[in-house]
Amino acid sequence: MTSERADAGPETAAAGAAGTGAPAADRPAGAETSGGPGGLGRRAALAVGASLVGAAAFARPALAATKVPQKPQPGAPREEDIQLPADGVMPKRRLGRTGVEVSLVGLGGFHIGIAKDEQTAIRIVRTAIDHGLTFMDNCWDYNEGKSQVWMGHALRDGYRKRAFLMTKIDGRTRQAASEQIDQCLRSFGTDTIDLVQIHEVIRSTDPDRVFGADGAIEALVAARKAGKIRFIGFTGHKSPAIHLKMLKTAKAHDFAFDTVQMPLNVMDAHYDSFEQVLPEAKAQDVGVLAMKPLGSGLFFKSGPLAQRTVTPTECLHYAMSLPVSVVITGCDTVGILKQALDAAFRFRPLDDQQRRALLAKTAGVAQRGDWERYKTSQTFDGTAQHPWWMETASLQR
Repeated sequence: MTSERADAGPETAAAGAAGTGAPAADRPAGAETSGGPGGLGRRAALAVGASLVGAAAFARPALAATKVPQKPQPGAPREEDIQLPADGVMPKRRLGRTGVEVSLVGLGGFHIGIAKDEQTAIRIVRTAIDHGLTFMDNCWDYNEGKSQVWMGHALRDGYRKRAFLMTKIDGRTRQAASEQIDQCLRSFGTDTIDLVQIHEVIRSTDPDRVFGADGAIEALVAARKAGKIRFIGFTGHKSPAIHLKMLKTAKAHDFAFDTVQMPLNVMDAHYDSFEQVLPEAKAQDVGVLAMKPLGSGLFFKSGPLAQRTVTPTECLHYAMSLPVSVVITGCDTVGILKQALDAAFRFRPLDDQQRRALLAKTAGVAQRGDWERYKTSQTFDGTAQHPWWMETASLQR
């Protein structure tokens, strides 16, 4: 796969000031070194009122640098930087109609495959489970399949029984989807995957393809009947309208999804927000999986996080305060994992006043989706860059 996409990005504080060209060593902690998204040129400072902390200093991010971070950034928390509370308990939530209780925080699978090495990846997964994190995210195509293999190795020695394992497939036809499911089972080294989701429902045509004759939903239903998978969901990052169409299409075919995954964060709330999907998900008792609580790491280049007026923990707490079952975050070091665990252990739901205050700090930079490249560009669209993933079970053309 390309180096520019991941469903659950590196959720860590990093070094770098918004809109600056200074070397990483000269940038304040709280931003990451890869450039942010946006359009050509820079826009003038925004005058959005005293309630928008520091908004006058925020500039439109440069278009030239849009890659998603692929390694821990300068300023990311080290393992020894975070002391977890001795009495920390991982909150659990009901996963919609499944009735299964899962951990409030989920471990993003993409970043397992970009850890320093396999032993580090195994340690991240097992440390997470040992601290009560049960929800494992992954995908057939992550890191050419390496993410699933490494996670599968980590789930040996009894850890598989302690985890709720989710993965995603790209296949849109029955044959491609069926073959990808079987490949996932082999990669993980397991007989059953708890949840398999249709990946990247990002085109308005996707719902009809999935539910059409010989579509992917036939493979998923057959796999569930055969005991290969337990539950079925879908995921996407492009548009809440497409998510709502997918739910409507499923209902028209007398099918009920168990889960839906989507970006939910402090930037999303201001631009074509996926929060619009939450009422329908609740009405259908579909478990909601929140992803990109820090925009796959791109938010660290934005003014609010670069200037530390908004912290990574506040971003995680915002997503946790929504009516979701789990918040999936990418962790490619134990230090970053501990940051997420600590946020969960210390979590208290934001009240309306806290929510409004936090969103006021991001409003000035979020109105046009500049930092949500998954919505406004093809940077995150793996199936657009590799269209054969939807038609075959081959990662290579």
